[in-house]
Amino acid sequence: MNFSYRLGWYFFRAVFKLYFGWRVYNPERVPLEGPVILAANHASYIDPPLVGAGVPRLINYLARESLFRVPILAAILRSWKVVPVDRDAGTGRGLKTILQRLSQGGAIILFPEGTRTRDGNFQPARSGIGLTVIKSKAPVVPARVFGTFEAYGRYQKFPKPRRLQVKYGKPLLFEKERAEAETCSKDRLKQIYQEIADRILHEISVLSPKAD
Repeated sequence: MNFSYRLGWYFFRAVFKLYFGWRVYNPERVPLEGPVILAANHASYIDPPLVGAGVPRLINYLARESLFRVPILAAILRSWKVVPVDRDAGTGRGLKTILQRLSQGGAIILFPEGTRTRDGNFQPARSGIGLTVIKSKAPVVPARVFGTFEAYGRYQKFPKPRRLQVKYGKPLLFEKERAEAETCSKDRLKQIYQEIADRILHEISVLSPKAD
């Protein structure tokens, strides 16, 4: 972690402890070095820092490109190695940056569902994370957040002091799928993307709010 990121890391950990009484389970499952994709369910704006604050390494977050137009905020985001994503213009440039960070040994948080849930339930997985997995060599660590929808769901104006928990699962490697993707047809490749996304979301869904 650089100095700026470490300050933010300590700040979020303090907020999660004092205001939300958070619990973190099995953070040792996240590699502290080398590329890794942290894949989590998505219920709130709280999710990214909650997943990232649970592990002592710099995590590459995603943020709307428009946020980088605010001078002071842009400086902070760049110092935290945040990846700008322009949803309106497509994900091509964002994907390129994500793969570049992973190839450099970075860690990144992705959400298989793509967007925040509207009712607290899991949404169908989108194939985008499958594409990222195939084009990288990074292991995937599933992570599940609990309580973030109740604390700060889509329609709430201010976070409520609800108990938050984050649990990390065992790394998934997808070596077989990567090998098949090298020679399969385009139609089969699309199926592989979706199959990977579905499996990741399943592994997230079976995580329970307690240590193994």
